[in-house]
Amino acid sequence: MGGTAGWFGREPRLPDVQEQVAERLRHRGSDAEGVYRNPGVILYHARLSIIDPAGGTQPMISSDGRYALVANGEIYNHVELHAELEAAGADFRTHSDCEVILQGYALCGESILERLEGIYAFALHDVIRDELLLARDPLGMKPLYLSRQPFGVAFASEIKAILPMLPSAAAVSPIPLVQYFENQHSLGKETVFEGVERVRPGEAVLLGQGVEKRRWFHWRLNTVAPTTPADPVGELDSLMETVFTQHQRSDVPIGLFLSGGVDSTVLLGLMRRYGVENINTFSLGFPGSSVGDELDTATQLAKHFGARHHVITPDADALLERFVHTIWAADELMRDWANLPTSLLAEQASSQLKVVFSGEGGDEVFAGYGRYRSSNSERWLKRLFYPGTGGFRARGDLRGGLRRQILGEQLLAARSAWRQPLVDSWSGYPQSWSALQKMQALDLQHALPDNLLIKADRMLMAHGVEGRMPFVDRRVVEFGFALPDALKRDGREGKKILKRWAGSFMPAEHFSSGKRGFHVPIRDWWQGERLTRLGKVLAGNSAIQTWCNPAGVADLVTRQGHKGDRARTLMTLLQFAIWHRLFIEGSGEAPPARVDPLDFLEGT
Repeated sequence: MGGTAGWFGREPRLPDVQEQVAERLRHRGSDAEGVYRNPGVILYHARLSIIDPAGGTQPMISSDGRYALVANGEIYNHVELHAELEAAGADFRTHSDCEVILQGYALCGESILERLEGIYAFALHDVIRDELLLARDPLGMKPLYLSRQPFGVAFASEIKAILPMLPSAAAVSPIPLVQYFENQHSLGKETVFEGVERVRPGEAVLLGQGVEKRRWFHWRLNTVAPTTPADPVGELDSLMETVFTQHQRSDVPIGLFLSGGVDSTVLLGLMRRYGVENINTFSLGFPGSSVGDELDTATQLAKHFGARHHVITPDADALLERFVHTIWAADELMRDWANLPTSLLAEQASSQLKVVFSGEGGDEVFAGYGRYRSSNSERWLKRLFYPGTGGFRARGDLRGGLRRQILGEQLLAARSAWRQPLVDSWSGYPQSWSALQKMQALDLQHALPDNLLIKADRMLMAHGVEGRMPFVDRRVVEFGFALPDALKRDGREGKKILKRWAGSFMPAEHFSSGKRGFHVPIRDWWQGERLTRLGKVLAGNSAIQTWCNPAGVADLVTRQGHKGDRARTLMTLLQFAIWHRLFIEGSGEAPPARVDPLDFLEGT
């Protein structure tokens, strides 16, 4: 676990900026650092020690010196793979989970990717062939980015570590920026940083002589065929026992982020069911705000299962002063206000442990969202006006004149292409899939890795905490996705099979209430003097003046003062202005951990 970066090509840029790169990644792993150098390649690793703390230092070098590896993540089936590879002749020198990548590649080549179960992003150098393999886990739980330069390729776990290796200052890419405004995050391979792209979930990139030789998917959801198990509950039980047992493997204690919803509380039940002792749970809520929370439910469940429960109830100032740092931590321009409480929870957890379970993915895998239960007539109507995605994820967020009110001319010219990655994905799905499966797939391919998993990875790793999310395990995703629709949802309820299965070890009354979701009370924050000051800051901001419509932004502030219904859009603009200051006007250096966001933009 930790962070990686490197350079592969003729011009070794990394040595000149190595300290800047390292400084931008040390939050991901402060336990150790390592560097591998070979003509034309440099690999850097910052380590967060989880498995084999004494022996798992990276970079890892094969005994014959041919292969070098830096990896970020955990290989959950490393015990099983270790035994298989050792029997086949592998010469293991540690008990680190990541060494199975190195030894597996030496014995099996690229096919080892099909046998890894876990969360990972890695770079592996073959000295003899002078090739570098970059690969990312199937669901995109661990990040990996690259930038192709005239004399080589730069790569890193976070974009902020790539920026010092660019030949010039970072620039904005217009279409991904429109996607941010319309869709909360950019879509597909491109990021909002011009010339910096994602290695996509389940993708591998082979580099040779400083250029891309081959790019392919070692796993794709498109290959999963619908199936009807003879005993679906029994099969799910057996699968979760295997997956959860492997996810528990750690040489350090594991806690849990407990929201009170179905997914996280099922994980709590599994922790107790499979013998985890001294469980620490962490919850956050907003008593007295305009949004509800599930703190009471979480507290009752923690008591029921005998966990040590930690509750945080921050006020607006305690969250807003984290806003700048969360934007820096994410470095992708994605707007999910839950970044703020997640960051606070991670900081609280980091004082006691290095690993937490979290419930991301349950809604996508087992069809828990209400949007999956929309009527055929509703989707038909949306399909007429917004073709290409079956009436799902059809409209952007800028509706009712908002688009022209806030977007500048460059973004208006680029906006016609913002949905194209969604349309391309939808058109590539097998005809045999149901409408529900296509909706699930679109979320699993885009919203999950480029929003929810960015939140989980970046906010936790910013405080040196690893997140483990069993519902996003490839095996669980394939099982849930392949099930018949009727086992997942009907017109009133989602996650039907998950609830049936969990009823054997969870309190029966827990699943009786509907899904509430988690909401941050941002509407409460922007009023009075703070709103007035926000209007002045946005009016004078260079990013807003360059990319947006300043007059329309001013009208938004006025409307928020009268009706209080434009807080989300104003926070979207504020986040963009801060991001621009950090990464486009600045060089990606870390801001203060706590600072008033308006003070930050004003430079006070």
